[in-house]
Amino acid sequence: MLSREQQDTIKNTVQEFFQKATLEVEIKESDLEGETFKIDLETEIPQLLIGEQGQTLTEIQYLLRLILRRKIVEPFFLDLDVNGYKRKKNIYLEELAHTTANEVSLLRIEKELSPMSAQERRIVHLTLVDRSDVVTESRGEGAERRVVIKPKPLG
Repeated sequence: MLSREQQDTIKNTVQEFFQKATLEVEIKESDLEGETFKIDLETEIPQLLIGEQGQTLTEIQYLLRLILRRKIVEPFFLDLDVNGYKRKKNIYLEELAHTTANEVSLLRIEKELSPMSAQERRIVHLTLVDRSDVVTESRGEGAERRVVIKPKPLG
């Protein structure tokens, strides 16, 4: 568990990172959930920090994690969000999973979703794990890996 001092170090390092990059961001909220330190940022230029399909945000998060690992030896995860992008994306993925699963269950045909990152696929799998009428699996390689939702065999 991260101490209050370590949490402050993380917040200060994130703030300093964006100041040095001459990007104006405001830390709206930070919270420790288990081993994950979540930071919600607000900015006037969210798309610059998010990038195409969240790629820039993922890379910024990776860089910050590397910087912070030199300051804090205790294991932790960093989860950055910009203007609620990840939260909204998770809600969208959960809704997509439920809608597609309902369609698969009704029509009894499998459906392939668009290619997704590992984190996005994980959200879909976890959203549907308790459903008794469908199963999920990942297919494909690399950037083309996607979730397939299939009807559970009858009987």
